[in-house]
Amino acid sequence: MKIALGNARQWHWISAAICSIGMLFFSWTGITLNHAGDIPANSDITTIETELPESILQAWRSLDKHQNILPNDVRKYLADMHNLTIKGGLQGELSDGEFYLAMPNPGVDAWLSVDIESGELIYERTDRGWISFFNDLHKGRYTNEAWRWFIDIFAVISIVFCLSGLWLLYKQSGFRLSTWPMVSLGVLLPLIIILMSLH
Repeated sequence: MKIALGNARQWHWISAAICSIGMLFFSWTGITLNHAGDIPANSDITTIETELPESILQAWRSLDKHQNILPNDVRKYLADMHNLTIKGGLQGELSDGEFYLAMPNPGVDAWLSVDIESGELIYERTDRGWISFFNDLHKGRYTNEAWRWFIDIFAVISIVFCLSGLWLLYKQSGFRLSTWPMVSLGVLLPLIIILMSLH
């Protein structure tokens, strides 16, 4: 019993040390997500409207009609003329002579549209601020593979933290009579709220 209790304590403090900051982050962003409508958001919108040179358009038109990647010379033109950097290799959509590229990131919505016939280009970027950035991280929205792996690993460690904590409660419940009433409250309270919301 002492060995099992000691192992549970070790698992509990190690998992707590690893995921404590993460738990604070996800708890805080859980509150901001739940009250998103009450938190004022100041969006910073950047818009670029221009026309691509005919030489660039001719080179683009000569490419495969199913080309779904923004050509390098278009990206270079935007970087040189408008200080706009667009990553290479992003998949867009080409339909009826119009190219559309969505470029969302956590806290940011961005898109680019090009009419290959007329050369009209429209770019818009909306930065919704830091709270929106952290909220999107909470949801894993528009994040990379590394962040999604982090969320999964963090979730597993949090499960270890909770289970080892329950095991410690079980082993020491004889010394604290209020243990199981408090655990039952933690189970019943959200269950009652869920059942009430269904009706």
